[in-house]
Amino acid sequence: MQWSPRAGETAALAVLGVGLALAVLFLDPAGRVLVGAGAALLLVLAARDLLARPRLTAGPDGVDVRNVTGGTHLPWARLRVRVRESRRLGVRNRTLELDTAPGPDDDGVLVVLGRRDLGADPEEVARALRALDPTPR
Repeated sequence: MQWSPRAGETAALAVLGVGLALAVLFLDPAGRVLVGAGAALLLVLAARDLLARPRLTAGPDGVDVRNVTGGTHLPWARLRVRVRESRRLGVRNRTLELDTAPGPDDDGVLVVLGRRDLGADPEEVARALRALDPTPR
C-alpha cells in the first residue's frame, strides 16, 4: 500500500505559489520581499510533495518512508506504529509515529508523519499498517 500527499493539494500549492510570484511584480519593495518569501515557500513545498512520492509504502518486508534526500526502510520486526493526538491553540492534531527503538536507550529511527504527508487520516493509516504487519504482537 502507498500513501502520499493528494495531487490536488500539491497542485493548489503550486498554483498559489505561482500566483504570489506574479503578484510580486505589482508590489512595493517591502511587499516583494514578504510575498516573494511566501511564494518561494509554497513552491518548495509543492516540489517536495512531487519529489517524495509516494511518501509511505508498506510491503511484506516492512515500511519504506521517502523524503527529498532519499528514504528509510523500517522492518516489521522492530517497528512500532502509534498515533499521537495533541491540541495546540485549540486545534486537534494527529500524527503517525513509526518507531524502531526497542527501548529508551536505543538509537532507533523515529518517523513522524502528519495528515498532509500521508494524504489520509493517520489513524486509518495506522490501522492499515497494523493489518499488514506479519509479525505476531
